[in-house]
Amino acid sequence: MIRWETLLWFTSYILVSLGLSAFGAHKVKVLYGYWKYRKQRPTALSEFTELPTVTIQLPIFNEADVMDELAAAISALDYPKDKLQIQILDDSTDETAEIGETHAEKLRARGFDVEYRHRTNRRGFKAGAMDEGMATVKGEFICIFDADFSPEPDYLRRMIHHFTDPQVGIVQARWGHRNREFSLLTRLQAILLDGHLMLEQTSRSRWGEFCNFNGTAGLWRRTTIDDAGGWKHDTLTEDLDLTYRAQMKGWRFIYLNDIVVSAELPPDMDGFKSQQHRWTKGSIQVCKKMLGHVWRGSFPLHKKLEATAQLGANFANLLTLASLVLMYPVDFLPAHSWQKALFVDLPVFFFATVTVIAFYLTAQGAQTRWGWLKTIPYIPFFMALGVGMSINNSKAVIEALLGQESDFVRTPKYGVVKRTQPAKKPFHYKASKSVCLWIEVLLVGYFGYLLWLAVGRKDWGSLPFLGLFFMGFLYVSACSVFKRFSMAFLSPPQPPADGRTGEPEIVTA
Repeated sequence: MIRWETLLWFTSYILVSLGLSAFGAHKVKVLYGYWKYRKQRPTALSEFTELPTVTIQLPIFNEADVMDELAAAISALDYPKDKLQIQILDDSTDETAEIGETHAEKLRARGFDVEYRHRTNRRGFKAGAMDEGMATVKGEFICIFDADFSPEPDYLRRMIHHFTDPQVGIVQARWGHRNREFSLLTRLQAILLDGHLMLEQTSRSRWGEFCNFNGTAGLWRRTTIDDAGGWKHDTLTEDLDLTYRAQMKGWRFIYLNDIVVSAELPPDMDGFKSQQHRWTKGSIQVCKKMLGHVWRGSFPLHKKLEATAQLGANFANLLTLASLVLMYPVDFLPAHSWQKALFVDLPVFFFATVTVIAFYLTAQGAQTRWGWLKTIPYIPFFMALGVGMSINNSKAVIEALLGQESDFVRTPKYGVVKRTQPAKKPFHYKASKSVCLWIEVLLVGYFGYLLWLAVGRKDWGSLPFLGLFFMGFLYVSACSVFKRFSMAFLSPPQPPADGRTGEPEIVTA
């Protein structure tokens, strides 16, 4: 006779497992789409006989460390100066404002049409700054770069001709990661991001499904922005929101995965947590706002299903959180038997683990011939990082569901690529205090105890999963408590050229 509490726990475990398996199964669909269309690069219908005017918007906020590189990259673009307008949309409250204005003057002296706008209220944050800038936009097309992005000189010429198709409203390039090898943390971030940037975006765009503008390194047709209702700041992911509104109006999205614009990954855990919180919360806000409209629209079923998978992807964090509660009772209740292993654990392992690993290995292999092989040693680390971030990201999901508002927190930029490279100023980013860190610390002890218990019971099958959770929360919490820890464990720092030895010259707060 099965006790009711056993039945409740086991039923809950199955439901959570089915949910995690569904998210894993979606990776299979994305992989299929990528392999099916990987050789089909979008081509422009024709070329402009006369290049159109382009406005480059540069929304910045307290990012002095990367302003020099940004100005140099924009000024090096191979595009007629008389066809370029540059808008520096500066909400800074520190020395960045003075630096931005200085760069504006230097660019004007070189013959560029530059408008410098400095706001002091930050109304609407990034979306508000770009929306206010629209009042003086001269270009038929608008190109957006965050402060840490550095386009190649031929970027505009390779992108612009896709707009000869009057239905194309958005053209997006792929992000690169200039500080990929800075630390273990940045390497893991690059692997996780590349899954979206290389596979998901390629598959969705080639299949004609809803895609998302990545907030930077892309161009918009001015009339597309106006037709879709302009930039809104009622979500933290204004780019995802506007992209959906534009595509629902019938505008086409073009994704070019062979045009790469390098950018900076957060080198410290607190910056990474802040970025992920904003992205996660913003995507759920857009899900609440737009998904109903998608399903009520006259779109093919496959587009509606993919939009649901995209906008609801971060609900997987809540399922991971639920698995934390269910793991102990299920593993040590009588229901833990060969039937459970065969019909529950094995399918979950395949869809939630094997397919995820194949997904990220494919993304790396798609960029370099042996990229997948070089990524294999990182598999347990990036899976552990995903688990360790579940508390931070679940908090973001819950806040979005409850309608709790929060500020748009910029991801800190330092302009440092190598650990031996001197920082312009210390790594000074301070995350807001949160109970999440202490929950992560407690979970380290909890899963350490479960590991010890499993060893004592000789339950060897539980060790890989328990170990993954233990290592995930240990790494994430340790990187927050000991900030320098998140910047270690990849290539050891090299001594300076003058022969001095000692610690790298980057200073941590």
